[in-house]
Amino acid sequence: MLMRIKFCLVLAAFVFLSGHYLNADELRLAPDFTLQDLDKVPFTLSEYRDKQKVILFFWATWCPYCRKELRLLSDRYADLLKDGWEVVAIDVGESSARVSSFVKSYNLPFRVILDIDQSVASAYELIGIPTYFFINKKGDILLAENYFPEREYKGLLAQ
Repeated sequence: MLMRIKFCLVLAAFVFLSGHYLNADELRLAPDFTLQDLDKVPFTLSEYRDKQKVILFFWATWCPYCRKELRLLSDRYADLLKDGWEVVAIDVGESSARVSSFVKSYNLPFRVILDIDQSVASAYELIGIPTYFFINKKGDILLAENYFPEREYKGLLAQ
């Protein structure tokens, strides 16, 4: 267990340094997917295309950096909704029971979906967690980052 934590901390530190802002020439369409939330209600990303911007946040219960970002997202959730974003937290590789218990204890206000087999994480070429993907109404990935992008956020509102 200690080795797993050490590995995750090193991986998270590496990943924090690797996020980047995409310019118009680098935009790519976000891979579509359907996953279930904790109530077994399906979430399909393409249903938001041409309707609403989406923030996908990949995380896990055991990740200390994820917990910090989940608190930040919870605090900002009302403002993110006002700014036109749908926020979806995607737990990577954990059971419904474990995630449900965590979500209740943290009182998360946004939708939490489960990527139990990590197929969506793989489709997004996820290197580590936490990771944000900011997706515009066209379905393009505008920004991939490992922390909430304070400086870049206002620029994302116009896209």
